[in-house]
Amino acid sequence: MLRGVDLAQKSVFVTGHSGFKGSWLSIWLHRLGAKVTGYSKPPPTTPSNFEMSRVQTLLATHHVGDIRDGERLTSAIAAADPDIIFHMAAQPLVRESYQNPRETFDVNVIGTAAVLDAVKARGKPCVVIVVTSDKCYENGEHVWGYREADPMGGHDPYSASKGAAELVVSSYRRSFFPPSTIAKHGVQVASVRAGNVIGGGDWAVDRLVPDIIRALSSGAEVRLRNPDAVRPWQHVLDPLGGYLLLAARMLEKKDVALSSGWNFGPLPGHDVPVSRLAQALIDEWGSGKWLDVREHNQPHEAQTLRLSIEKAVAQLAWRPRWDVQTSIRRTARWYARAARSQGSMLDACLEDIEAYERSSDALPLSSA
Repeated sequence: MLRGVDLAQKSVFVTGHSGFKGSWLSIWLHRLGAKVTGYSKPPPTTPSNFEMSRVQTLLATHHVGDIRDGERLTSAIAAADPDIIFHMAAQPLVRESYQNPRETFDVNVIGTAAVLDAVKARGKPCVVIVVTSDKCYENGEHVWGYREADPMGGHDPYSASKGAAELVVSSYRRSFFPPSTIAKHGVQVASVRAGNVIGGGDWAVDRLVPDIIRALSSGAEVRLRNPDAVRPWQHVLDPLGGYLLLAARMLEKKDVALSSGWNFGPLPGHDVPVSRLAQALIDEWGSGKWLDVREHNQPHEAQTLRLSIEKAVAQLAWRPRWDVQTSIRRTARWYARAARSQGSMLDACLEDIEAYERSSDALPLSSA
């Protein structure tokens, strides 16, 4: 089991549990002995990890609903009576946000407010972890990693919506759940920002790893529209482990410092260019090649993005456990197994989780 995380018999409410990260989190929570209630729209892709790993069978309750449906959401949260809420439901794609900017803001900003409104209406103690994005920061293309105190922002609608969601979290926390009076209201609210997560079971369109896997599976060339872009790559289990550790600490300590923003990214040196990740994934797959198909008139995407994890290291004693090569290898193996398998992929997810839990406590800070 995950050291320092005891969630046995805890009631945990997960929004967006049918998505990529949400499905992995639900599997891990079930393994930890939690009673998991999910609230989400149907899986956003076909195939999906939610369906391939039969995640619904692990849930205490499964709600199909829109995060913006405040009445239904409030009722579902009240019925679950959660100790912890993980809010992950979102429109998660940069390029989709250019096509549907208003819906992106509606889901990511108003949806976050709906969750916090439901917590406010419930009026009972709980821990709330709102998952935003590394793209919530105002990106000046700096070579250094963004810290939690840096300003929110965003050029594209997706990034701006995540920055705005962070402002919503901050406002609700200060207005209705101030950390200085936790003893009175009992609600602790944190926001978490991960890097670019990879891992088995992601099938989103216009996301690098799924696009590469689709190309390799069909024997096509991998087309990279932004091969020089630098991103903080990490296996999905690394940030999820951070979220779980933070939630467990908040349940245990009720420390006012925990109700704040947190980065859970890779170590310096693991934020590598798109082209390097693509080639490593091709090497693990055993065949294929990539092509540079950059277009100068494509929608804006940040060229460089790094996260500082100094706060999580210092205050939570959290560090990543898998380096970028291990993350790529695990990801390739999952997809290769999925291509061969006709049954559930739950065992493959559990094997990755168990291997992660067995791995050394953390990578050394000097790892590159």
